[in-house]
Amino acid sequence: MSWARDAYAAIRKIILIEDRIEGLTEQVKHLADAYRDLDRRLLRIEAKFELIEKAATSRPRRALPKKSDG
Repeated sequence: MSWARDAYAAIRKIILIEDRIEGLTEQVKHLADAYRDLDRRLLRIEAKFELIEKAATSRPRRALPKKSDG
């Protein structure tokens, strides 16, 4: 009956490994979703900085008023 016990143990290990893989798969899906969200947010921030940069460089610079001697 040793072979039956060994077969049972092997099948049990396979089932436990399968459960762990399913759990890891779910975690990876959540991480991928979080990564996509962060990537979108970063792109929006980069776009805003580029817009601010363009606006800052396209404006003509005004000279400071000259001091009056008085």
